[in-house]
Amino acid sequence: MNLSPRDRLIEAGTRLLDSAGPESLQARKVAAEIGASTMAVYTHFGGMNGLLEAIVSAAFERFGAALASAPKTDDPMADFFVMGHAYRQFALASPQRYRLMFGLAAPQKFHAPEMPVAMATFNQLVTAVERIVSTGRIRADDTVELAGRIWSMIHGVVLLELVGTFEQDGRALTHILSPMTIDMFVGMGDSRESAELSLRRAADAIRQ
Repeated sequence: MNLSPRDRLIEAGTRLLDSAGPESLQARKVAAEIGASTMAVYTHFGGMNGLLEAIVSAAFERFGAALASAPKTDDPMADFFVMGHAYRQFALASPQRYRLMFGLAAPQKFHAPEMPVAMATFNQLVTAVERIVSTGRIRADDTVELAGRIWSMIHGVVLLELVGTFEQDGRALTHILSPMTIDMFVGMGDSRESAELSLRRAADAIRQ
């Protein structure tokens, strides 16, 4: 499939981001990747900020697709654990994109705006939490606030892996994030036995 010049610039910028970090995202360098002049960036995006927004939007779309790949079974809590695994896998596989998406490493003067695609990604987490609440296993707190607490917990552990505080050998998942999540669900009313069973089901699904 032949990509449009606009899409080629987005893909070129993403490749540079992945390989050389956000500092490489300069109009001249991105345009050179597709054999174009710097003017192409201004023609299609109005400047580098527009291109950066497009790169971030595309990254959120891929992130959302990764989260959506989690199954929908009759155990919503197990499905949630699988989604959390997909979240972590995306961040570790695309660390530069993840940092840029959340404003952790951005070229000077760039501020990612609020994007519908980013909110759609968060809404996937809200929906996953709503499914758990609907089973009656946990307290029916405000699901948006609960999703925000869970997102913060996952995000924090993933960042500690990305910066090297935790080794990326899986122990942060099995020894820190999963037990923290179990404790949270138990504190909200689920039994530890049920929560741990859901975690084992998720682990089985991930291994398949």
